[in-house]
Amino acid sequence: MKLKLIALSVALLAGGTAFAQANDTVAKVKASGVVTMGVRDSSGALSYTLGDGKYVGYHVEICNRIVANLEKAAGRKLEVKYQSVTSQNRIPLVQNGTVDIECGSTTNNATRAKDVSFLNTTFVEEVRIAVKANSGITSIAQLNGKNVATTTGTTSVQTLRKNERATGVNFKEVFGKDHADSFLLLESGRADAFVMDGSILAGNIASSKNPADIKIVGEVLSVEPIAIMIRKDDAALKKIGDDTIKDMIKSGDMAKTYDKWFMEPIPPKNVRVGLPVSESIKAAWATPNDKPMEAYVTK
Repeated sequence: MKLKLIALSVALLAGGTAFAQANDTVAKVKASGVVTMGVRDSSGALSYTLGDGKYVGYHVEICNRIVANLEKAAGRKLEVKYQSVTSQNRIPLVQNGTVDIECGSTTNNATRAKDVSFLNTTFVEEVRIAVKANSGITSIAQLNGKNVATTTGTTSVQTLRKNERATGVNFKEVFGKDHADSFLLLESGRADAFVMDGSILAGNIASSKNPADIKIVGEVLSVEPIAIMIRKDDAALKKIGDDTIKDMIKSGDMAKTYDKWFMEPIPPKNVRVGLPVSESIKAAWATPNDKPMEAYVTK
């Protein structure tokens, strides 16, 4: 009986440890020696693959800085594993522990904040319109009767339709299976405009055959804080991440990292995205916070 009680106590302790680690990444990686970073294959300069399991980008670099401080907290060197995630599976993979920190292009909004936590905002996205430079289109109103490209599974055209300036504007949606496909619809003339995140538009324009042929125009359709995602109620990692971000901002490293990925030539083609830091991003850096999209108002 005594042996059974001891066995039960050990089992309960083990179970308690596993439960504690569920929302304590520091304890989890200290025990395993491994941290898994969620990354994207093609999220513009924020997070993308070079092939052969190599991932780079603005958010990947920031996450590497966070991991360096996570190692200090865990008191050991950590093996970093990369896990490619998609728009559909990124939140479940963070929730179930497959991914410890997601370093892609995720919008922080109130709905998602019920399931996961976000670090302080590091990038603020502006949804814009890309058109042929010689199209004469400069505003939402001029999209009436036009074909507008959008990527399947995204909400950019929904955002466009909800914009007050789109009242009475009737256009037809044409779908691309991914961002590259949607951009091709615009390049080839099958679409008159492509509505998407500004950074993705700029990245596609920079890497196109004739960058001068496409330009970003019109009103900002929405402003969305993009942030690194972690498990809900992971207080220790939240503090490490937020402190790392604050230190990078204070030292000037955040601005240097931004310029490296958005204003300088980047691999593999050594092209320049050419997306200067916006006033919205400067404001997020000036007062670090993890406010959701609902707190942002498009002017």
